[in-house]
Amino acid sequence: MIDLRSDTVTQPSEEMRFAMANAAVGDDVFKEDPTVIELEAFGAQLFDKEAALFCSSGTQTNQIAINVHVQPGGEVICHEESHIYKYEGGGIAKNTGASVRLLPGDRGRITAANIAQWINPPHDVHFPLTQLVSIEDTANRGGGAVYDTEELARISAFCKAQNLPLHLDGARVFNALAVNQLPAATYGAFYDSISVCLSKGLGAPVGSLLIGSAAFIEKARRVRKVFGGGMRQAGIIAAGGLYALKYNVDRLKVDHLHALRLGEALQNCGKIESVLPVQTNIVVAILKDPEQRDLFIEALKNKGILCMAFGPGMIRMVTHLNVSESDCQYCSEIIEKM
Repeated sequence: MIDLRSDTVTQPSEEMRFAMANAAVGDDVFKEDPTVIELEAFGAQLFDKEAALFCSSGTQTNQIAINVHVQPGGEVICHEESHIYKYEGGGIAKNTGASVRLLPGDRGRITAANIAQWINPPHDVHFPLTQLVSIEDTANRGGGAVYDTEELARISAFCKAQNLPLHLDGARVFNALAVNQLPAATYGAFYDSISVCLSKGLGAPVGSLLIGSAAFIEKARRVRKVFGGGMRQAGIIAAGGLYALKYNVDRLKVDHLHALRLGEALQNCGKIESVLPVQTNIVVAILKDPEQRDLFIEALKNKGILCMAFGPGMIRMVTHLNVSESDCQYCSEIIEKM
């Protein structure tokens, strides 16, 4: 099967498996795992931050960041389709006891002007205190949409002026960097905290990094422990993430080219009404007949191609390092014949 459901289905390469099998390990809760320490230092340095924390998932890094930044009863501003709100099990309410202000926006992206309208008056007891702004780049529900860097600069400047921390859900941040061509260190300056998934297009089997100041990460380490996220000889999995950061970032552009090809094929398919603009490795298509969505997915499955439902009348395909050029060509030919 050619699996286009998500870039979370990637398999570690032989070279990554070798690095994991031979990783030096120690007790990470005691801060004694040398491979975890190396991964955290490498990730922090990439974004020119002081420290990082290795966690089991992107949901965990996001939820830890929110818990550190926000007090119970506070409010988080984010896009209405953001992952931290839609796909993290109600964690903002359950883990932090915070409310959310959901903003509309273009393909998962919000603006500084939009944020400015929804800062609650701090001296009016009727309103929760606005305590965090979170953005997602790339925006999953926007079909992998990338933020304009000038808008990011405006959002960052506004948040600093308001003394509001800005968090990045960077599940696919290196896909965004492949498009906007900013150095990670320059990009990292926009944010107070950054979540980076290692287990999507980068190809590691598990893990995410939470990146920020030394003081922030020290607080985050305590929250990780409380959330049950303290790991022991975690160097075995950290080695996969370290390999991914060192060797799998530059090749993300290949995934983007494959996604463009799939997007063109879907545009040429008689059953498809439209395709969201393809910027990175996510392709979202809207069917002419929404009732045909599941039949369309099943027809592709019968041809050896897996994709997923993405809402009423919508499907999603995601390219990754286990999707070859020949796989992409085969999928495109099948789609165009449907």
